[in-house]
Order: sequence, then C-alpha cells, then structure tokens
Amino acid sequence: MKTKKIVEHIVFWLKEYILKSKSNGFIIGISGGIDSSLTSFLVAETKFPTTILEMPILEKERNYLSIKHAKFLKSKFNNVSYLKKDLSTMYTSFCKIMNINNKETDEKTLLALANVKSRIRMLTLYYYANKKNYLVVGTGNKIEDLGVGFFTKYGDGGVDIYPIADLIKSEIFLLSKELNIPHEIQKADPTDGLWEDKRTDEDQLGATYEELEWAMEIVKKKYHNNLFNKNQSKIIEKYCNMHKKNSHKMNPVPICKIPDHLK
Repeated sequence: MKTKKIVEHIVFWLKEYILKSKSNGFIIGISGGIDSSLTSFLVAETKFPTTILEMPILEKERNYLSIKHAKFLKSKFNNVSYLKKDLSTMYTSFCKIMNINNKETDEKTLLALANVKSRIRMLTLYYYANKKNYLVVGTGNKIEDLGVGFFTKYGDGGVDIYPIADLIKSEIFLLSKELNIPHEIQKADPTDGLWEDKRTDEDQLGATYEELEWAMEIVKKKYHNNLFNKNQSKIIEKYCNMHKKNSHKMNPVPICKIPDHLK
C-alpha cells in the first residue's frame, strides 16, 4: 500500500473540494479515536482553517485521548483551532422533555438515546459550520459507511464530505502509523462514545472490523457459502443482515415519482 501517495491524494482532493465549494475552512468532531484523528490530520494538512471540536455528553472522565490529539495537531499546524463544548445540558433537557429517566434499561430506548446524542453533536457542528462557512467533515470508514451502515442517520452520517470512506480499518491504521498519530490512539479500542456502559464499536457490531471487512470482500466477489466453515458463514450472514437492515442509511432518500400523465 502506497501510504504516502494516498495521503497526498486525499489532501489534494480536500483542497480541490473546498475551493469548488467556496467554503472558508473545515470543522470536524474529534473523539480521540483513530478515524477522527486520522481525518483531522489529513484536513489540517490542507493548510485551510480547521476547527476540531470535542463534544462530551455526560462523560464522567475527561477524554484524555481527545486532549492528547488536540495538542498533537496544534503543535504541528498553525491553522488548527480547538474547541470543547459540553453538550450534557442539551441532552438532559431533551430527556426531561421526553420524560425519560436516567435509569432507563430498555435496549431500544438506549439505542434511540445514543442516536439522539449523535444528532445533538451534528447540530453543534453545523451551527459553527454555518457561522463560519465551513465544511463539516465526516470520519466514517468503508466498512461503516458502505458495508454495514454503522452510523447514525442525520447524526455522524450528517456531513458534507467523507475523506476516508474508501479506506478499510487496516488501511486507516497504516496511514495513521505513517503520519505518527499518537501511539495510544492507534492502540485504543474503537468506540463511538454514545453509551453509558462504554461498549466498543466491535461490541455493538458483534464482530471485529477484520471479520466484517473479510465478509464484505467475500460478498463482493460472490463466493458461494459452501466454501466456508460454520464460523465464517456466521460472519458472512451477520454482514449481509446488517447491510440489508441499514441500507436505508446508505441509499438516497426514496422519492415518490409522480407519473407525467397525472400532472
């Protein structure tokens, strides 16, 4: 893999896009995870104004990885500004209006609330983006955005551009190593930070990124299931089920077309 060439390609693509869009800069939410860390580094490489925004919601401990990454970026780029906005009050106000108690354990409600958190962050990003005429940058990777739809519709999926959405997780690790992203971030378990129990992305997915990326390639090549053992077949089935279930996130919003003879 030509990591340096890929970095150059993405940075060039970002520069071209922002010039065509006539925007003034970029804004990106950071979590201390490898995807947002790599994406924000690539965006900063454009030399255009780049705001990195940390948005904790009811976090009991400070996210030291976000802070570490913010310091790392600011030490390398003078076009980077860092903001932190605690959105806990906005979230708890929503829960109060909806009569949701803080001891809720129903899994469907917990998922809905995790999505609410993601959408509150999206609102915040676009507030600043609108004020400054910035582009909101997405941090999703190929398996999440095109494979299993592991993102919140109109939450972290509500963005203007996706610089790393054509990279699988293993490629993201290689690029992060090339760019010397802090070691702790490279080794940290991927998590969206939306759950009280701090479950990781792979806990939620029920499979590793490596397994799902393998299944994505198998499905793409249309290999027959009889070629695989029981565990491999389960992973393929899991991938296909998630892809089908979440296809509404990955496909354009359906439009009811009115026939010409009715107009």
